[in-house]
Amino acid sequence: MVKPLSMAEVPSTKSNAADLPVPVNSATRAERKEFGKAARQRASLDSHSKTNIKRTGRDIVEVLSISNQGRIPELIPLRYGRMLQSPFNFFRGSAALMAMDLAATANTGIIVQACGDCHIHNFGAFATPERKIVADINDFDETLPAPWEWDVKRLAASLVLAATANGFSVGVGQNAAIIMARAYREQIALLAGMTSMEVWYSHVEVSKLIEKSAGESRRRMQQQLQEAVEKSTAEVLMEKLTVVTNGRMRFRDIPPLLCHLQDIHVGEETKAAFQSYRSTLTDDRRVLLDKFELVDIARKVVGIGSVGTVCGVLLFAGAENDALVLQVKEARPSVLEPFAGKSKYAHHGQRVVCGQKLMQAASDMFLGWTTGREPEKRHFFIRQLRDVKIGVNTGYWSKNDFEQFPQLAGEILARAHARSGDPSILRGYLGRSERFDEAIGSYAVAYAKQTEHDYHQFMRACKTGVLKAQVE
Repeated sequence: MVKPLSMAEVPSTKSNAADLPVPVNSATRAERKEFGKAARQRASLDSHSKTNIKRTGRDIVEVLSISNQGRIPELIPLRYGRMLQSPFNFFRGSAALMAMDLAATANTGIIVQACGDCHIHNFGAFATPERKIVADINDFDETLPAPWEWDVKRLAASLVLAATANGFSVGVGQNAAIIMARAYREQIALLAGMTSMEVWYSHVEVSKLIEKSAGESRRRMQQQLQEAVEKSTAEVLMEKLTVVTNGRMRFRDIPPLLCHLQDIHVGEETKAAFQSYRSTLTDDRRVLLDKFELVDIARKVVGIGSVGTVCGVLLFAGAENDALVLQVKEARPSVLEPFAGKSKYAHHGQRVVCGQKLMQAASDMFLGWTTGREPEKRHFFIRQLRDVKIGVNTGYWSKNDFEQFPQLAGEILARAHARSGDPSILRGYLGRSERFDEAIGSYAVAYAKQTEHDYHQFMRACKTGVLKAQVE
């Protein structure tokens, strides 16, 4: 279990504070910087290069089987089929395995609100309630207070795996990881000089993401942005996702990815769960939501790691052919919990929502949570299905993209961590040298190599029938 570093472990720079630790909030920036620097005694900068992988008792099949508990049985082979596509897809679908591995690495004891599944495809762009398009982290299913370096290491390893998946050398991925770590460190130094309010209001607009790209990448990103805006309109949502039967709007069945199920319908239990969700919204959001009527519900299969969990969509109809589609996702215990401790929130939907609002510069206006019907009483969080959302797809990246986008990802992650953590403490720990950057680059290569080894074990388990995979 992670033990946070306390002020009592660090000598104060105040001459009259020998007997009493200085509370972090009232300490000067210089004192907090020294606090962070002292954390190097617990975990040196160079120590982050080591994976410290266990050689015994590390059973991949067992870890995956445990992570399947409570999932829809018939969708588990589909999950495995998606993970079989590449070592990178396996990595994306096995966050629980890396969480276990991260717990064995050097630990600074400096805790922030962590994403928990911080790989490069969980970054993207979306519209804020004020209709600005911002770039940020966009997946928080595993969010939990944890050591900040866990997010940095998972993001770094994902860059190496993404590079090799594109046919580039490991060196391209390692360089991307170093660029990301350097950008994280330098952005933390910048944030440490800001006031808390300035840190809170800071954000990255999508124009900066486009500026980082060039040539074909820029053209494709501009096209994605235009398409995302168009897809978010009520007219397009209705055309793509709905049909009208006997004068009633309902979801279009596109099995197995989008379909109606016999035991899922807009009944009294669904309406009660919806009212529970409604109560988690602010008054102004409720007024807006009440302009629509819930008319249909369907199951929707999404992602890789989420396959097999209960996910669905809610269709709302308004006046004059107006429509709203909300996404419902099951919220399960974070993969970090066995190693970072249980969440202070008893409801995992609330854990996700609160963690997301804490890390993101701006969050979905309909973000809330609810509990499912008897007997499982599953936890869920709810958000808009489409709101000018653009995901990162490294499959199209050029070598130049692997130099540009990782820098922005590092800056975004630093800002997200600074909202819940203390950038002055992190600045003191990271320092000005490139030792941490290089260590993260080495770690990323080593863990990517371990992932490829794990992937081949996973492939063998699927081929021999130990695990059943369904390839789409």
